[in-house]
Amino acid sequence: MNEQCKIYRLVPLILVAFIAFGCAAGGNQTSAEQITSSGFVCPEPNPRVEFESKEINIFTWTEYVPADILDCFGLVYGVDVNVDYFSSNEELYTKVSFGENVNPYDVIHPSDYMIGVLMREGLLQKLDAGKLPNSKNLDAGLVSAYGDAVNYVVPYQMGTQAIVYNSETVETPPTSWVDLWNSEYEGRIVAVDDNRVVIGAALLTLGYDVNTADKAKLEEAKQKLLELMPNIRVFDSDSPKTPLLAGDVDLGIVWNGEAFLAQQENPAFEYVFPEEGSIIFYDGMGIPGKAPHPDASYAWFNYLMQGDTFWLTLVDYPYTNPNSAALAYAKANQTEVYDAYMASAVTNTPAVEFTKGHEVKDLGAALSLYDEIWTEIKQ
Repeated sequence: MNEQCKIYRLVPLILVAFIAFGCAAGGNQTSAEQITSSGFVCPEPNPRVEFESKEINIFTWTEYVPADILDCFGLVYGVDVNVDYFSSNEELYTKVSFGENVNPYDVIHPSDYMIGVLMREGLLQKLDAGKLPNSKNLDAGLVSAYGDAVNYVVPYQMGTQAIVYNSETVETPPTSWVDLWNSEYEGRIVAVDDNRVVIGAALLTLGYDVNTADKAKLEEAKQKLLELMPNIRVFDSDSPKTPLLAGDVDLGIVWNGEAFLAQQENPAFEYVFPEEGSIIFYDGMGIPGKAPHPDASYAWFNYLMQGDTFWLTLVDYPYTNPNSAALAYAKANQTEVYDAYMASAVTNTPAVEFTKGHEVKDLGAALSLYDEIWTEIKQ
């Protein structure tokens, strides 16, 4: 396709229509090309996976899967793409474990310890590796962090949960988790609404493991968090960058992708890997046990894993990207996007920070202890 016929994602719709018509008239664009409402030209499935279902139901995190990929999947396969959103692993678990017969999903996006919970309780189907040819696009080194979970989930993105602050308004920059207890920060912090992350941060300040099941240590962490509560203005897992950018708060306990997006809009935001170590996460895509359209799930996984689709996560939701093909595509075709990602330690997490980080794990029955603490401190 020649330069004047290229269609970019952010071209106004009326211009997109004009260019598309002109390109088609010139013989360089086939009638088979599908274009989203934003002007993004949908890549063809490679390989194209044949399936019978006419729809797919996806349950994912708020602000996590680029809209253009969702739209393109529906366009290139001619199916309805239905998407629901959740804000925490606990919300996902509740819906999947108690509501499958009412709201059955074909694809869900659990994170780290919740993957183990769903595997243990038989709520995830074991994946057929033979139906996932595009798994070759994933970085084997990063994917190794998933361990045996790769038999049940397709790796999606990973990253860190650490501290962000506004360098123009925060006089005493934090360098560790324990710094967040500074009375100077009263009413100035947004935190993800995630009990394992926030309780985990408190445990780290006490020198304890983020996965402890020791009731005495957890009680100490609870008391520590009660001291922190005056500093936390809001819990927000839908879009924690929003109160930061609005100036409602100056600091946050957030995911690295949210911090990067905030920094893109306001360079004053700095991301800090705490001295005690950040809390790392690994997200995946799995098929629930009672999925009504599992054939469409495999087509979705393969389409998403294509480099020419997955690179969009670098723009919309830039976490640590385990897809080598996506990075290679961006390097060759979207240089500015690629360079911004590679140059940022926020989203392109340094290996040492993963090594220093703490992974939250499935604790079985002991998870209820964390739920009890969370309920008490939020009251």
